[in-house]
Amino acid sequence: MGYGVFIHRSDSIYDDSPAEQYQFPAQYLGRVKGCIGDWIIYYEPRKVADTRGYFAVAKVQQVIPDAAAQGMFLALIEPGTYLDFANPVPFSSADGVAERGVLNVEGRISGRAQSAVRPLSASDFGKIVTLGLGQATSLLPRVDTVATDAGLSEDQAPFVFEGSRERVQFLTSRIVRDRVFRQIVLRAYDERCAITGLKLINGGGRAEVAAAHIRPVEADGPDVINNGIALSGTAHWMFDRGLISLSDDLEILISRQVNDPDGVRGIVNRSGQAIGPKRFSERPHPHFLRWHREQCFKQ
Repeated sequence: MGYGVFIHRSDSIYDDSPAEQYQFPAQYLGRVKGCIGDWIIYYEPRKVADTRGYFAVAKVQQVIPDAAAQGMFLALIEPGTYLDFANPVPFSSADGVAERGVLNVEGRISGRAQSAVRPLSASDFGKIVTLGLGQATSLLPRVDTVATDAGLSEDQAPFVFEGSRERVQFLTSRIVRDRVFRQIVLRAYDERCAITGLKLINGGGRAEVAAAHIRPVEADGPDVINNGIALSGTAHWMFDRGLISLSDDLEILISRQVNDPDGVRGIVNRSGQAIGPKRFSERPHPHFLRWHREQCFKQ
């Protein structure tokens, strides 16, 4: 087992669904198999407009041949492990490249940086995850402390996973995942309720809107931005109880079982359309919207 980097772009020609599967050709089979049972980081190339850089983490469960495409394989992602980064990490910054493994012996970027699948060192993995999850890392205790002759260092060392239990504890922690999910969803929706269009901030500067899963975690819904929507209290209550839903093009659907349809129409966005994220790749995915209409919405 070992860490890895999987290159993925939102306009990929491959049959990728980052929270579920990653399609790749046979030339990368050995490298991907080396990641089975361990964690990988998704990376979007710098050539992509408005690139997200290193943008998510997930765990590879198994690798199988792709029955629909000869010579292709699928890395299946373990359910419940995918997590978007609260802070996408750039390939390089003033401190240098985030992934030291792409440098040659002379300290220059090598051809390894072009590989769609490549191994990742434990130190690089820890550093990128720490930067990507930001303040969420402080929610769980570190597994050790580091002492030096000069005393305690003021610089925070990268989070280092000492063993599989600590790694799983951190990356699957519901506390961490809920906090990161709220960050990415509220940022995508500019802290505005998608149904009512209201953007309310309380006296403490906190947005009065929740990050709701379209397909709930309890029903195997992943912590991916496309399965999230920002909702204010009343809208959240109605959405969870199937009194409102959304079409694939984000038209607001009102259940015939609503006892006060005029009242509901009075609080939803006047256009009848939910307000989605500006970035198209962050909009609710039809796969999750269809699940909500079929499994939750009261027709």
